[in-house]
Amino acid sequence: MIRRLVAILFCCSFAAVAQTAHKAVPKAVPSPAKLPEAVIHTTAGDLKCELLPKEAPKAVANFIGLATGKKDWTNPQTGKVVHGKPLYDGVIFHRTIPGFMIQGGDPTGTGSGDVGYKFEDELHPDVLFDKPGRLAMANAGPNTNSSQFFITETQLSFLNPCLDPSGCGGRAPNSGYTIFGQCDDASVELVKKIARMPCQGGQQCSNGNSRPENPVKITHIDILNAPKPATAKKPAGKTGAHRKRPATPKQ
Repeated sequence: MIRRLVAILFCCSFAAVAQTAHKAVPKAVPSPAKLPEAVIHTTAGDLKCELLPKEAPKAVANFIGLATGKKDWTNPQTGKVVHGKPLYDGVIFHRTIPGFMIQGGDPTGTGSGDVGYKFEDELHPDVLFDKPGRLAMANAGPNTNSSQFFITETQLSFLNPCLDPSGCGGRAPNSGYTIFGQCDDASVELVKKIARMPCQGGQQCSNGNSRPENPVKITHIDILNAPKPATAKKPAGKTGAHRKRPATPKQ
C-alpha cells in the first residue's frame, strides 16, 4: 500500500514538473519607439524639443529636411535653389515677445522671407496650445507653411485652431498653426530669457517692437532618433517589361 502511494505521488510530481517545463515563456514587450528630437543649438544655449511625426508628418519632415540639408530650398535673396545645405544654420530669432513666443527660421532674418514653397496645415482638435513649449509653424494664412517656426513660453488658447466650417469670430474656417513639437521645461526657461532680451532702442520687446537689438542666432540643429524614410517596394513584373517612369510630385 505504501509503495503504491509513493508511486502515485511520484507520477503526480513528474506530471506537474512536465507541465511547468512546457509553459510558454512570455514574450518581452518591445519598448515604444523614441520620438525624434531636435536640439536647436543657439548663441544663448540649447533648445530641446520632441517632434510629433504622427500628428504633423509634413511639418516634421519639412523641419528635419531643412535642418539637415536633405531638403532643397530656394534662397529668397538670390532666387537660386540650394542643395545639401542646412537652412537654419546662422538664422536668427527675428521676433521675440515676452509672455508670448520667439520666432525664427527666415533666412532673410526679416520675417517676410520664405524658401520657395508652401505646404498644408496639419490641425487637430486634441493638439492645442494648452501648455508652454509648443513648437509650431508660423504662417501668413491657411496652408502657407514654409520654413518659419515659433516656440511658445506659456499656454495660448487664442492660437488654438478654428475647425468650425463657419469660422470662429472673424477667423477663417480650418485655420490655425501647425504644432509639430514639444520643448522641455529647460527650453521654455531659455525661451523666456531670449524673449526678455532688449529690442530696438534698448526697450523691452513687445508686439509693436519685437525686433531684438542683438538677435540670438541658431548655430546648428541636430536631429536625434530621426525616423527612417520608408522604402517603396518594387512592383512585381515580367522580366524585360517596359515600366512607366513615375511622375515627380510638385511642391
